[in-house]
Amino acid sequence: MEKRAVNDMFVILSEIWLDKEEALGKLEIVLDGFESVEVVPSLFVFMGNFCSKPCNLANSDYSSLRLQFGKLGQIIAARPRLKENSRFLFIPGPDDAGPSTALPRCALPKYLTEELQKYIPEAIFSSNPCRVKFYTQEVVFFRQDLLYRMRRSCLMPPSVTETADPFQHFVATITHQSHLCPLPLTVQPIIWNYDHCLHLYPTRHTIVLGDRSPQKAFKYTGITCFNTGSFSEDSTFVAYRPCSQEVELSSL
Repeated sequence: MEKRAVNDMFVILSEIWLDKEEALGKLEIVLDGFESVEVVPSLFVFMGNFCSKPCNLANSDYSSLRLQFGKLGQIIAARPRLKENSRFLFIPGPDDAGPSTALPRCALPKYLTEELQKYIPEAIFSSNPCRVKFYTQEVVFFRQDLLYRMRRSCLMPPSVTETADPFQHFVATITHQSHLCPLPLTVQPIIWNYDHCLHLYPTRHTIVLGDRSPQKAFKYTGITCFNTGSFSEDSTFVAYRPCSQEVELSSL
């Protein structure tokens, strides 16, 4: 069955700022494009941050953000083929509303998402990181600005003998460490009882990173790993075919 699922596609976008009309306009262009294709994507993954400013008591108007999620629901519902045939997965970003910045992050608060669910009742709101099972494959989604923080925390610069690409060094690091966030707890707190949620052992088939750094794809020791880039800032997103593990780095 997995080999026959050649038309299944995941579309992944990171950093969709709902408080910016420009970002919503770009999202409508993307959704219109996929609404018109012969076979619509089976899954859309929307990763935070969903607001251009950190969601905290000082900066955020939660009632306004709630309405913006409702507007996103209206935008999706206006594309009937996508609404009927695609699933929508929402993963919180590091600056989205939540009880703390420690990993793993829990799902977006129900208060914010209720308006969206009126239009898209089948929408899924997951933790960060999140794992999706596709037949025999396991796909890990993780929204965190890790590359910059890991480079900043390096005690020694990585060797450039094999490659000078920081993203490839990053992929090799998390693969060898078998952990999504091998940073000191002083840099990135982790809820210790749930540290296993960040483990990459046994080895996963695909690791999807939502990082603000430029979008990249790299296959290492049989693992397909790619970064979506920032949709709101760089207009980048990724179309991924899990059957063939084909990565299409896309942009507007």
